[in-house]
Amino acid sequence: MASVSDWKVPASAQPKPEDYAFDLDAALSAVVAVRAVVPPDAFTADTLGTERAGNGVLIRSNGLVLTIGYLVTEAETIWLTLIDGRAVPGTVLAYDQTTGFGLIQALARVDLPALPIGQSSAVSVGERVVVGGAGGRQRSLAARIVAKQEFAGYWEYVVDEAIFTAPSHPNWGGTALIGSNGDLIGIGSLQLQEGREQGPPGDLNMIVPIDLLKPIFDDLMTLGRPNTPARPWLGMYATEIESKIVVVGLAKDGPAQKADIRTGDVVLSVAGAQVSGLAGLYRRVWGLGAAGIEIPVSIYRDGKTFETRIKTGDRNRFLKAPKLH
Repeated sequence: MASVSDWKVPASAQPKPEDYAFDLDAALSAVVAVRAVVPPDAFTADTLGTERAGNGVLIRSNGLVLTIGYLVTEAETIWLTLIDGRAVPGTVLAYDQTTGFGLIQALARVDLPALPIGQSSAVSVGERVVVGGAGGRQRSLAARIVAKQEFAGYWEYVVDEAIFTAPSHPNWGGTALIGSNGDLIGIGSLQLQEGREQGPPGDLNMIVPIDLLKPIFDDLMTLGRPNTPARPWLGMYATEIESKIVVVGLAKDGPAQKADIRTGDVVLSVAGAQVSGLAGLYRRVWGLGAAGIEIPVSIYRDGKTFETRIKTGDRNRFLKAPKLH
């Protein structure tokens, strides 16, 4: 991911104030740069790095920032850079594994307007949007919504109706998806490549819809997590290859590794039910109970099929808790 200080969106791709019915510059002033430092012994240090940079969005005038959670997971130091160049410290308030959202509280006055929360379910494919990055128009992108559909990630993550935008923002993590009313309708999470029948493939941004925040917001603010039982976690990274669910990695000392699941294994069924696709696999596991339950799975390995059991865990227990300031 590019540094927030060494790039600009090409002028032809930047949003232009006259194209929108809201105050574009005021809306973009709510987008801040996020820098996080994570200790080397953190659970996510090897996969996500110890220094992370991206964006966040002021959603309250008191300095509350919404971002994508992988930027701040296990962070011990947070710095926010505002549109006027000021750098202020922050602290992580919450990270929700289910949605992927993270909340940061600025530890100094920001004196900037917050971006109002919109309704992501109301936006349509083809709608013109702004993907806002920290630094104003020069680091923001005029885009369109090209799809709204299910997304499943190899890290045991599913969004029922993710938003996909094009062209792709080059510093996508934590960007603000701003709708036609100048409100926040999603938070940037990933860059994906779209295959096309003609011409070279193009890049898309996957956006987590803002409507997922509303039911859990109060819990995140008071508890730091949703007030629901933790989902069972396998610690197994999988992908779909020729309609098969194949294990491509394992979390160190995670439940699947302890159960002797191996890279290259093919998952055939869970608790006696054949699973189809990553989303189907995860929903089957999550539907069996809370973290800690044993999951019977059928595995194909080296020409043989066998049954085994994985004692699931609570992923949050593997993570370092945020430092309180």
